[in-house]
Amino acid sequence: MSKALSAPNVESSGSSTPEHSPPGTSIGSAGDRPKGRQRLLDKIQRISSSPSLKIGRPQALSYRRGERGSISCISLSSTTSAGHGAPAGTLYSTFTAKNSTAPPCDRPISAFDSACPEGIRIVSNDIVTPGSTTHISIPLPMEMRPSFKGRGLALTITPEISEECSDYFSKLPHPTDLNVKKGPIDFWKLIPGEIKMHIFQFLTPREIVRCSGVSKSWHKLCFDGQLWQNLDASAFYTQIPAQSLDKIISAAGPFIKNLNLRGCVQLLVNDCSDNSISKTCRNLVKVSLEGCCLDRLSMHYFILQNNRLVHLNLSGLNAVSNNTCRIVAQSCLYLEYFNISWCPVPDSRGIQKVINACSRLKDLRVAEIRGMDDIEVAESIFRTNNLERLVLNGCESFTDIALAVLCKGTNSEVDPLTQRPMVPARKLKHLDLSRCEGLTDKGINNLAHNVPNLEGLQLGGCKNLTDVALHDLIFTVPKLTHLDLEDLPQLTNATLQELAKAPCKNILKNINISYCEDLGDAGILPVIRSCPNLQNLDLDNTRISDLVLTEVAEAVRKRSRPSRNLAKVGMRIAVFDCQSVTWAGVREVLSRNAKTELPPPGSRIPLYPSEVIQLKCFYGWQMTVDEHQKRVLRGDLAAASKLEHKWAEYMMATEDDGAAGARSRRRRRRVREAALVHADEEGSAGAGHGRRRRARSGPGCVVM
Repeated sequence: MSKALSAPNVESSGSSTPEHSPPGTSIGSAGDRPKGRQRLLDKIQRISSSPSLKIGRPQALSYRRGERGSISCISLSSTTSAGHGAPAGTLYSTFTAKNSTAPPCDRPISAFDSACPEGIRIVSNDIVTPGSTTHISIPLPMEMRPSFKGRGLALTITPEISEECSDYFSKLPHPTDLNVKKGPIDFWKLIPGEIKMHIFQFLTPREIVRCSGVSKSWHKLCFDGQLWQNLDASAFYTQIPAQSLDKIISAAGPFIKNLNLRGCVQLLVNDCSDNSISKTCRNLVKVSLEGCCLDRLSMHYFILQNNRLVHLNLSGLNAVSNNTCRIVAQSCLYLEYFNISWCPVPDSRGIQKVINACSRLKDLRVAEIRGMDDIEVAESIFRTNNLERLVLNGCESFTDIALAVLCKGTNSEVDPLTQRPMVPARKLKHLDLSRCEGLTDKGINNLAHNVPNLEGLQLGGCKNLTDVALHDLIFTVPKLTHLDLEDLPQLTNATLQELAKAPCKNILKNINISYCEDLGDAGILPVIRSCPNLQNLDLDNTRISDLVLTEVAEAVRKRSRPSRNLAKVGMRIAVFDCQSVTWAGVREVLSRNAKTELPPPGSRIPLYPSEVIQLKCFYGWQMTVDEHQKRVLRGDLAAASKLEHKWAEYMMATEDDGAAGARSRRRRRRVREAALVHADEEGSAGAGHGRRRRARSGPGCVVM
């Protein structure tokens, strides 16, 4: 705009200027009008700044989009606008800040007023009362008012601060003032405490204790109770001092729900540790104090303070007595798991109180507890019928009569057709009667037809049992998956042959017949062929031969499918002290583990077996077997196959050198048969696809 309009105070005479001035002309005295070149430049500047003249022409160099400019309010019309009839002072033209590049005025200019001779009036920021002759300024519309958008602040122009806003652009901070150097940011302090706790929850208890020495703030976080809702010290109890363990329990006591102090004998070192456990831990749900050195008074107070216990393990504690069982029966009404195995003081009377009071009890473990032949205890177990797991391991006093009462009760009504008591079926799923030497075939027969949900049965060490004890039972337990018949010297192959026909043959997973010296290939081979889901076979000190290992290798080969992923252990078999098992049978298992399948057409990636066999055999061969298994599990089948052949060469050379006497020819013949079995594998997939075996030349090195 012209200099005459940008001056803060303009005075003009009414005679020198016509009442109506044409738009676009400069208004002022003749002496102040620019002439010549300056007048031309002013007109060009006004044309380039006008938003109404953008008719496809390029923008002026002085116009910059996005920058702030001045705001002008001026009327160049007369008292009554020609052609519109608008009153004087109501018509004004505004130019937005981004389109105006004229120098900013100290004050905005209002519309034309008849009181000014030249039709020009200076806009004032003063507040005028009604009837005053002072001219009133025209306020800017809301959308035209400047705001500090860059800083997220909005400023509304009021009459009091209009003068400050008029000089807004001159007071903006210089860009160099904004580049203030900031110090280092402590990111850890800016993280909320909840997120810090969530990060520490991914650490193990041992790592949390180590982090507590970083700083005071970390020490406070590491011993916050929210991190210790589950405190399992069984994995590091030998490495953590008593002071640190006591501090954790004291700080996190109200937050701990699951507490496992199995084997923490160091708690006795600190005199106040027992008190910290009994006083601070009052919200426990699951507790294991196995092996702790707690006195009887502290233990009783501890149980009384935690009346919401669901899982309680007090096995092996000398402080446990019948009085402890009475306190448990009175305070722990929600108890579901109770273990006082190997406690020398309590007997069946304390157990009976817990059984009668805790109606939710499902898992009872009372190994080696005295007086379990009590008929009243067996009657209580029969009457409640809530137990799903019952462990009577080592209860030598447990007899056939007690087992009959536990399964059938006393004076039960007998079905005239089946001659069996008409009682509800027991809910037992796992029954451990190992080393109950007082049991005979008559007592085990009471389980038939009464435990249809039985999944695990352990009868190891009951040396009085024969084939008659299991003949009826195995046909009435269709859900059986675990069967332990260890150290039953009177058991024969007939029992295993019946087991191969039982309804549970398709889901049977674990069989233990170790130290059953009369069992051999005739009994175990039908079981291997009929049970496709076997995972564990314990055959120590039996009469099995290499044929069993060959059959196991074939069974695993049939059920495993070739895959591009690395193999996993699918079968575990133990053949310690089996005199008929030779290195040839062990080699059959190793060969099957390292065998690969040809890749599909168009692919070069070999296929690995999805399941392999983990073998436990004679200790002189075990190191080679373990090394072979490591190579197979990491996918190096070529190295595993090479190890197998080197070991076979060594065994053959050893037998040839030590062959003497009448049995030498039989040994040499067995070696030749084993070599013929593997002769067709020379240069095949046994050494890995695409590899070639080297020819055998003399005795190999010892791999031990």
